[in-house]
This record gives sequence, structure tokens and C-alpha cells, in this order.
Amino acid sequence: MKLTEERKEEVLALCKKLISIRSYSGEEKGVADALKDFMKEKKFDQITTDKYGNVIGQIKGTKPGRKVLFDGHMDTVPADNKEVWSHDPFVPVVEDGKLYGRGTSDMKGAVAAFFCAAAYFLEDHGKNFAGEIHTAGVVHEECFEGVAARSISELVNPDYVVIGEASGLNIKTGQRGRAEILLETFGKAAHSANPEKGVNAVKKMCRLISELDKLQPPVHEQLGKGIMEVTDIISSPYPGASVVPEYCRATLDRRLLTGETKESVLAPVKELIARLEKEDPQFSAKASFSVGKEKCYTDAEIQGERFFPGWYYDPKEDYIQKILGKVREAGYDPELTQYSFCTNGSHYAGEKGIPTIGLGPSREDLAHTVDEYVELTQLFGGVECYYAVMEALLL
Repeated sequence: MKLTEERKEEVLALCKKLISIRSYSGEEKGVADALKDFMKEKKFDQITTDKYGNVIGQIKGTKPGRKVLFDGHMDTVPADNKEVWSHDPFVPVVEDGKLYGRGTSDMKGAVAAFFCAAAYFLEDHGKNFAGEIHTAGVVHEECFEGVAARSISELVNPDYVVIGEASGLNIKTGQRGRAEILLETFGKAAHSANPEKGVNAVKKMCRLISELDKLQPPVHEQLGKGIMEVTDIISSPYPGASVVPEYCRATLDRRLLTGETKESVLAPVKELIARLEKEDPQFSAKASFSVGKEKCYTDAEIQGERFFPGWYYDPKEDYIQKILGKVREAGYDPELTQYSFCTNGSHYAGEKGIPTIGLGPSREDLAHTVDEYVELTQLFGGVECYYAVMEALLL
């Protein structure tokens, strides 16, 4: 399927509409409503909104077959620094073949592309295909990769998942996961003029972090190193004028590889803490995964431990080769690579083991940037590639 000029105009119009609606995490209702209006206009068979506000469309073929889910998040990171943008981030502008605005690349371009691709597949094939197409606009991905997606997979129970995160229209067969490890050290407050009467929790944290740097996370042949890096640290009381801090908290960003579990990731940290407590009677510490809690636009509360598994599929898998063949027939020559960042695939592939790929328009390094954009050739190419995926798995 090659996009007609009329269809290109429609894709661009939908993408512009989504970009013009500010949709920070927890504020996705306007985008959700716009997608529901589009699906009603295009006569999708079923439109569902779950408790978190995820919007899911269904197109069902007349023959039994596989369920293919296209996943894209509706929320964006903030763009409150309008003064440093060349254009208002919520007023989409096309210049030199690029569409500018917050979310163009991450990832309203992809969302517009696969919703349109599903609509055009229905227009071109009717219900004469085997299986079901599901399109999902997902909430709160920027806060929790994969947490809101759990509700979607429970409702849809897909056989295949396509993550629409930016890939330059290359096919992604895996990604490292992500965990936030919360470190806590416990001391004893005292006046800083008499520090010997207290136990300085910051000094204990410094020792713990120094020892943690000696640990070597595992390595995966395709996904690379499992990283562990300190991202923040704070003591209490804060500010601590003239007080020896009795408490200190630090966060570790731990990039996860396939096969790693909550237990296996925390085990070496807990073993280190146990050793330090044995060596130093005044050393007291704890390690756990941080827990996030946010409010959805539906007023539901979404909560999750920040542990999002890694995943990887061999590019030789039959479903990947079928998709690759059809995308090539559509005129594209994608590389088979892996994402460098975390996506909702952490749930579908990492937690549920559902065969998954990543495929999306735009460059991966444009996410969260000032003057974010998507090239129109990538946006329209995304529609054609998603259509090819449907052909590969449903016809």
C-alpha cells in the first residue's frame, strides 16, 4: 500500500490534532477523545476505555486468526520552556519537510500513523482477513514503562505486539529494562559540633556507593551492559545546618538484561549491605525498589514498583522474518537492532513473553528535546510499515 496524497493529508491532520492537545502524564483525556472520535469516524468495531484511561480500538476479521496490538503512549514529557523553542510546542508547524511540536517524535507521530494504518487496512480489505487489529493509546508511559499496559494486555490478550516508539523505521527486537533501586542508610542525629555523639548517615551512604561501584552487572551479547548508576542522593534533615544527618537516601538507575529478576538484581546489593553491617556495627542500610504512584485523568490511581524487565527476540523468529519481508516489499530496508531505552515492551515481552517488535517513525534521539520534530517521510513511512505488519500477520 502506497499512501495517496489524500491519505497523507489525513495522517498529517490527525498528527497535528494530537500535538495541539497538551497531554502531560495524567492529562491525556483530550488526546484519548480525539482518538475515539477518529475510530468512530472510521467505523472501528469496538472502542474501549479502561480504568486508567487507555483507549483501545478493535477491528475484527471474519476469519479466525491472531490478535495484533499496536501500542503507543499518549502522554509526553513537559514543554513548559516555550521561550527556547523556535515554535510554540503545542502549535504544530511544518517546515522543510519536518513537523515540529512536543510529541511529534515521542510519540504522537507513531500513534497517528498506526491508527491511520488500521483504518486504511479496514478500508482496503474490509473484514476479509484472519484475526484482529487492536490499536492502543496508552497513559502514563513516561512515568511507568509497562504499568498501564498491563491492563491492555489483560483486555486484549494479544498474540503479537508492535511498540511504536521511534526507531527510524528500523525493526527493534529487544531492549534493556530499567529498575530504580532505593538505597537507605540510617544513622543517629547529633550536633555537628559534637559529631562523635552521632552516626553520619551520609558517610555511611558514601561508603555503600563506593563499594557498589565495584560490583559488575551482567552483560548481554546483543543488549550490552547492565548498568548501575547513582542518579540522586538526599539526606535528612535537609538542609542540615549544624546537624549530623540521621538518614540518607539514594537512587540507583539499574539497566536490566533478559532473565534478570527482582530477586537477582537486589541480591548482590543486599549481600554487600550484610557484609558492611558485619564489618561496622554502626552501619545500617536497606535496599528496595522505589514505588511510583500517580493519578490518572479518570481519577483512578496507578501505582507500580519501578522494575521494568528487559527483553530480546532472535531476529530469525518466524514472525519477525514475515514482518521484515512485507516491510521490504513496501519499499523499506530496515535494520534489525535493539532499543537503547525502555518501552512498554517491558510488560508485553519482558513480563508476559508476548512476541514483540519495536517499529516507529523518527529518530530515537529526538525524544524529550527542544524543537522536537518528525520528518514527514518518516511519518508517512510509518503508516506504510504498520500496514505491512498487518499484511504479514493477518493476511
